Amino acid sequence: MIDVHIRPATADEAENVLAFWKEAAEGTSITDDVEGVTRLIERDPEALILAESGGLLVGSVIAGYDGWRCSLYRLAVRPSHRRQGVSTALLDAAERRFLAVGGRRGDAMVLEANERAQRAWASAGYHREDHWRRWVKPFPAA
Repeated sequence: MIDVHIRPATADEAENVLAFWKEAAEGTSITDDVEGVTRLIERDPEALILAESGGLLVGSVIAGYDGWRCSLYRLAVRPSHRRQGVSTALLDAAERRFLAVGGRRGDAMVLEANERAQRAWASAGYHREDHWRRWVKPFPAA
């Protein structure tokens, strides 16, 4: 395991986080822009958790809590730092956050085709619930 520093992101890091996700995360979202990331951080300053090693951003997870659900998104680790405990440290931080606010269950969004991510979530103790499907509706720009 490498030495990592876990901390919440700040709004001025939105561009750096987006660049990191292009390298380390699978898939994209309509909220993958500076405005979306900044809005997340301003609304919930503890939600976007970053992992750094030697000053380099090596991992991220969004641990969102809305008072009802504990939602996990964007668990990503820089390819050169995978299998070194970064995702474990990030998920530990996310789960501590959830427990502190009374959360009862973590709910992770995982791409169907991302088998590596599915293995990572399974090894962290999460399991797939096939009886649920995600339904989405993009809203028009304001």
